[in-house]
Amino acid sequence: MMVGVPKEIKNNEFRVGLLPVHCEALRQAGHTVLVEHRAGEGSGATDADYRAAGARIVRSARELWQRAEFIVKVKEPQPSEFPWLRHGQIVFTYFHFAADPLMTAAVRNSGIIAIAYETIRLPDGSLPLLTPMSEIAGRMAVHEGAKYLEEPMKGRGLLLAGVPGVAPANVVILGGGVVGSNAAKMAAGLGAHVTILDISLPRLRYLADVMPANVITLMSNAHNIREQVRQADLLIGAVLIPGARAPKLVNRALVRQMKRGSVIVDVAIDQGGCVETSRPTTHANPTFVAHGVVHYCVTNMPGAVARTSTTALTNATFPYVLEIANKGWRQAAADNPAIAAGLASPR
Repeated sequence: MMVGVPKEIKNNEFRVGLLPVHCEALRQAGHTVLVEHRAGEGSGATDADYRAAGARIVRSARELWQRAEFIVKVKEPQPSEFPWLRHGQIVFTYFHFAADPLMTAAVRNSGIIAIAYETIRLPDGSLPLLTPMSEIAGRMAVHEGAKYLEEPMKGRGLLLAGVPGVAPANVVILGGGVVGSNAAKMAAGLGAHVTILDISLPRLRYLADVMPANVITLMSNAHNIREQVRQADLLIGAVLIPGARAPKLVNRALVRQMKRGSVIVDVAIDQGGCVETSRPTTHANPTFVAHGVVHYCVTNMPGAVARTSTTALTNATFPYVLEIANKGWRQAAADNPAIAAGLASPR
């Protein structure tokens, strides 16, 4: 099969779909790999590295999309890529259809075989291709939240950890899944006062067992959300309903009641966001202020730490890439229910 790895063109997206080691494995399995010129530089992989692994470097994105039967990338097709989507072509990437009706329509009209990273699901219900990026996004949420709490960033002027004699900041996390638990670990490690809200009592029991003493757990309901959001210095939205838009747990009226200079990091923005005032931002312009609250809503947070996140992502995606390339999408989906779960537009 002819496998194509384009250069990501989303704002400040430095990840890449495959690293040279994966190109070598595909070549050994009898496949041809096309890599767009400079596609891997942001992740530390040069064209020379790809050539040494047996890949062919293609100068033009258009040529790569036209020639490749199977596209492996990181982020959803961007508007400039829509015309290159080709009937019957396999595209394996994060799509996040629920948050992007324009892209969804373009994919539907193109007739591609869309296989979405975020809905590949194992029998136990886990999402193996979403998990590594959720781990990174959860940890980054605390880094970014701590930074934007600083006064020059229009924040409240708080040190997340506090100091002896000065109370730490209040970090409130909506959702106790992979993003939320990783955010809680980071915030707790810095010494913040952390509250996690979730709708699952078994999950809350687990988190209460494994988290340090400065993390408390609460059932997620309207009353608790209102009380905790009002007290939050840093609010992290970590809600996920796989394949669907995130529920709006925090409305505009409640944002107005938050402390002036507090910070919202809405990690759920890929799926539409869980705060009513959230809107997608980029690494180039990551924040905006609404009702006196700083909002950080970057839709590709892990792209900022591409060397870490590309390695973590491709560790998880490559076994599926190889299976799809070896068998074709129909047989791979028939043999592997996880791949079938990711299949968004079979033809």
